[in-house]
Amino acid sequence: MATEFLMPKLGLTMEEGTILEWLVDEGSNVEPGTPVLRIETDKVESDVEAVATGKLHRLADVGSTHVCGAVIALLLAEGEAPPATATSATPSTPAVTAPAVSTPSPAEARSVSTSTSSDGRLLASPNARRVAAELGVDLGSVVGTGPGGRIVSEDVEEAASSPRPARQSTAPRPAQAPVRPAGGSSILATAAARQLADLLGIDIGAVAPDDDGRVSRDGVASHVRQLLAAPRSATTGESASLPPAAQTPTSTKRMSGMRGTIAKRMHSSLQQMAQLTLTMDATMDAVVADRESRKGNETVPGFTDYVIAACARALREHAIVNSQVTDDGIALLPDVHVGMAVALDEGLVVPVVRHADRLDLESLAVETKRLASAARSGSLALADLEGGTFSVSALGMFGVDAFTPVINPPNTAIMGVGRLRDDVVLDGKKVSTQTRLTLSLTWDHRVFDGAPAAQFAQTVCRLLASPSELDT
Repeated sequence: MATEFLMPKLGLTMEEGTILEWLVDEGSNVEPGTPVLRIETDKVESDVEAVATGKLHRLADVGSTHVCGAVIALLLAEGEAPPATATSATPSTPAVTAPAVSTPSPAEARSVSTSTSSDGRLLASPNARRVAAELGVDLGSVVGTGPGGRIVSEDVEEAASSPRPARQSTAPRPAQAPVRPAGGSSILATAAARQLADLLGIDIGAVAPDDDGRVSRDGVASHVRQLLAAPRSATTGESASLPPAAQTPTSTKRMSGMRGTIAKRMHSSLQQMAQLTLTMDATMDAVVADRESRKGNETVPGFTDYVIAACARALREHAIVNSQVTDDGIALLPDVHVGMAVALDEGLVVPVVRHADRLDLESLAVETKRLASAARSGSLALADLEGGTFSVSALGMFGVDAFTPVINPPNTAIMGVGRLRDDVVLDGKKVSTQTRLTLSLTWDHRVFDGAPAAQFAQTVCRLLASPSELDT
């Protein structure tokens, strides 16, 4: 009997994955532990291994995106033929088929042929369905531009911003049945309206009927748009659509993939937290001397490594900074896992140095070097990206003195690292120079106030002035 090969769920936040490459040829035999394909999530690229023995029969193509748990291949037993009707499944995505209510335009006809599977299911990503529900867009009228005609969220957003002329119905009206709203009186609603209301969890009795006394699908969609209008402006400060470009652009890059994920998370971070930033200068003469003394060793820590080590040890002294806001309140976290921001051409990733407070400087430097190299080669594992309790972001290599880093949720603070510089210092009548850099601490003012934030930054500066403490 065939064994189903599923799109895995590699992390708590993973909802779907895109197939980048099949590593095993069609019909080849695989064993448990054999890398079968490479997928991309919103965080990393990762190889997926077989968990059973069998002959590979692919059900999904390179470039296609599937929800976690979807059947993307079968592992056939010896001599077993693939089922004639074997298709990829998306168990976590509800199947919705819009009834025919009008004569479609050519564009809509294309959407039916390219965005609908052989069994009538709409091919749409979970994010596209969520965006459609938020914007009140009928997925049945959207032309999919994703792999195999799959509808992606950008298609839904484009459909929402493109006004469509009203169409006269030429098909018989769909079946209708009385629906009893909260008020107790019966009203009539189309099957499409009931289907959409059930899908979105809307009380159909709260929807205003059309002129003929029935609640239509368009009426439900309009009701949802009205419900979302106020929260959208209140929580994001944005209008439903952005103004067009002031000039004809040379090109347009969609905010999708890693860039889209960063945009959503950073915007959400600023909206949901009371973020404030302070800056403080750290004297680095002792760190410079310590690095010189390590020259010739196999691994020499970088300046950011010293800051990460100092922050990690300061988090042990200031537990409130190593925290997370939960439904139950402010959770003080026992383990210190420091994320380090790594810039890539396509965006930013934050791999995590686990138990950073327990590592000496050389061990920490070995780990940060490994994580940075893996990030740039695209070989980070999901475990390398999850569980951070605090973050460090450095822009000093670009000549930046100070900046305002944005907290990486669910952390409550992040440290920014500026450039090394030589400052002139006047001590009485004696003039000297010191090597300094500016630390920029952003924290969530809901969790702790300015004084604890300043005390944490002072501790980091004290540890940088005495780097021998970072090896204990």
